[in-house]
Amino acid sequence: MAISFSAVLLLGIVLVVLIRGGSLKAGPAVVAVLFGFFLAFTGMADDIQRFLDSIADMINSISF
Repeated sequence: MAISFSAVLLLGIVLVVLIRGGSLKAGPAVVAVLFGFFLAFTGMADDIQRFLDSIADMINSISF
């Protein structure tokens, strides 16, 4: 849950920076947000969540 919320917050910040920097216009940004919203309701959502969880676990297991 915390990873999911952090990812949403991070991606939201990146989206705002891209829009403000002129790299991404508002129209394509809305399409990207809607795509992600509707993708969350598909059968792929569980696979995507497992993939992101495995990446988070891999990063977490790295010791410095």
